[in-house]
Amino acid sequence: MRSCTTIIAGVSIVLLLAVVSHAEVRTVAERNGYETATSDFKFQKVPPPSRDDAATTAKFTIVDGRRDPNGGDLETLRDGRMPVDEDHPSENFFFGAGTKGGRLLVDLGTITEVRSVNTFSWHRDTRGPQVYTLYAADGNADDFNAQPKRGTNPQKCGWKWVAGVDTRPKEGIGGGQYGVRISDSGGVLGKYRCLLFDVSRTEATDPFGNTFYSEIDVDDGKAHEAIRPPTPEPRREIVEADGGKYRLTIDTTEAPDLTRWAHEELAPVVRQWYPKIVKMLPSEEYEAPPRVVITFNARTRGVAGTAGTRIYCAADWMRRNLEGEAKGAIVHELVHVVQQYGRARQVGDDATQPPGWLVEGIADYIRWFLYEPQTRGAEITGRGIARARYDASYRISGNFLDWVTKTYDKQIVAKLNAAAREGLWKEHTGHTVQELGTQWKTALEKSAR
Repeated sequence: MRSCTTIIAGVSIVLLLAVVSHAEVRTVAERNGYETATSDFKFQKVPPPSRDDAATTAKFTIVDGRRDPNGGDLETLRDGRMPVDEDHPSENFFFGAGTKGGRLLVDLGTITEVRSVNTFSWHRDTRGPQVYTLYAADGNADDFNAQPKRGTNPQKCGWKWVAGVDTRPKEGIGGGQYGVRISDSGGVLGKYRCLLFDVSRTEATDPFGNTFYSEIDVDDGKAHEAIRPPTPEPRREIVEADGGKYRLTIDTTEAPDLTRWAHEELAPVVRQWYPKIVKMLPSEEYEAPPRVVITFNARTRGVAGTAGTRIYCAADWMRRNLEGEAKGAIVHELVHVVQQYGRARQVGDDATQPPGWLVEGIADYIRWFLYEPQTRGAEITGRGIARARYDASYRISGNFLDWVTKTYDKQIVAKLNAAAREGLWKEHTGHTVQELGTQWKTALEKSAR
């Protein structure tokens, strides 16, 4: 079966993929760029995400691969609730960092007349495009294997190939919001009970090539009971900083037990430290976001994450660490709000992308060496020295930046932030970052003797 793939560009965005006509299965892919993407996921021909499609009551299973613990669970693929920004991990499902993707099974429960399958994704970088192969089955074949692992050809165990999807542009990183609709010119794709998504990563140059999938919809032409979680009473505190120049909203609506802690412990920290971080990381003609939202919820996995000007905190983790790392973790995320490197990359695909270890290293440098140095949380001693690498990210990279600051240039972090490029290392220290990494490790070894 041949497929007909039509690509529709978002406003001022051109996505080039081949068009093949006279086919039964039609795959339409659309992309919204940074300027036009919203949480409504509105496209020209791909319908918006649904809360009452056949997938709403389906069972989702990971057949092969592993979920990234920083993302949402399988529920996020069918709940109709969409991310609010281009980097909202808890509202997206994605496979683990460094993996090649995986396989997802959608069991509709009964044989269903499937009219279309729609998939949605959103990320500012290479996690935006979608790359997968869709198979379908009614489950009645004698040799049917409901959960074929990778390495097993689904077409040899009761599955039918439906379509191949690859929305990666020929040039550029492909960041943006994507909607894909797989349908049939006859109106019905087929009568199936099971759908199998063989998902591939978009690139392998770094560990972060697995797509942020926001929703999977299965249209059977019928209305299904929508998932409507109860709406709790709003609990939001607005914290004004720097004479009202900055307003930070702390939202504990989904974690009311944290409201008092947020008011008494967190609010004073963000009031004092957000303006401080802004002054630490200046650049020409740059204004830090004046509005920030810090939200605590049960859906966020891991510790916390930042999407644009929104910080999402894992309520369960925060509860366990109120007397320890909770406030420091949020200071780390406030640094990401001020950095805004992702938005700068949207100006053009040729813009230099700062390495991830530097982005996280700056955040942990400010956290561990300026906000809470007394904890010595980024100290490297003993056996840790042998494994230490300047580009290991987070605490270790923060330790490296602290050493470079004290050894060569007290303003190196501010300069690196402003330029977001490695070329500055040699310009301001006389050494490449690799040479500095070697010197730093030697200094660690000497201090441990």
